[in-house]
Amino acid sequence: MGDVAKDLTAGTVGGAAQLVVGHPFDTIKVKLQSQPTPLPGQAPRYSGAMDAVRQTIAAEGPRGLYKGMGAPLATVAAFNAVLFTVRGQMEGLLRSEPGAHLTVGQQVTCGAGAGVAVSFLACPTELIKCRLQAQSSLAGAGAATVAVKYGGPIDVAKHVLSEAGARGLFKGLVPTLAREVPGNAAMFGVYEAVKMYLAGGHDTSSLGRGSLILAGGIGGACFWGAVYPTDVVKSVIQIDDFKAPKYSGSIDAFKKILASEGVKGLYKGFGPAMGRSVPANAACFLAYEMTRSSLG
Repeated sequence: MGDVAKDLTAGTVGGAAQLVVGHPFDTIKVKLQSQPTPLPGQAPRYSGAMDAVRQTIAAEGPRGLYKGMGAPLATVAAFNAVLFTVRGQMEGLLRSEPGAHLTVGQQVTCGAGAGVAVSFLACPTELIKCRLQAQSSLAGAGAATVAVKYGGPIDVAKHVLSEAGARGLFKGLVPTLAREVPGNAAMFGVYEAVKMYLAGGHDTSSLGRGSLILAGGIGGACFWGAVYPTDVVKSVIQIDDFKAPKYSGSIDAFKKILASEGVKGLYKGFGPAMGRSVPANAACFLAYEMTRSSLG
């Protein structure tokens, strides 16, 4: 079995593990990011992450935490296959000879390159997911029609295509790139650095599951710690109306969030994002490494 096929298979398994573990956290993150700024004297729709969880379960049941999962589930195989395969191919290009170990700096480069590749797949997937996840929080601002606008991922895609054409599915591509490139550079660099530290050298092949979980969790936390404000900008742009947009672009969204909510507005939903990143990425990297190892 060739290296590309191994990376494709292991990346698919890792992505599925990541999605199952992390999607409820992601739903709460998007709800907090997308809730409208309250009027003076009014309380926000959600007072915090746990309040968003309680309201979501009360209104939609536990299934509400997995709203929007259809889109990433349908593409998780492709997304993680591309991520890990491009990273693997870049590792091969940077090696001085077959089997040579890469430096942390080279792993950062590989992660950045993989981030570029996956951005073009992540953008339409994230747009569909965010629009489904944000419906209930947007409805709380009086936009009652938003709550029933989309019946599922396919319905979102149909609406977007009819309103903005194929280009509409790539709304938010710039902040997606600004998230995925540095985020994956940080994640893969830190992941490999932690593994080397735990192994006491470049050969990390003997590390156990606990070490892989730890390295994956720390790497995932570094992803979000490095790029979170960019993710907030991406989310508000992707749920913005096509016909009467509130934001003219990424910079405009960034400025308006700062003006209306201050720096804390760029970190709405940060708690759920970080809470998700550790277990979800730990599960992803463990599943990837174990699958990759079993394939020889």
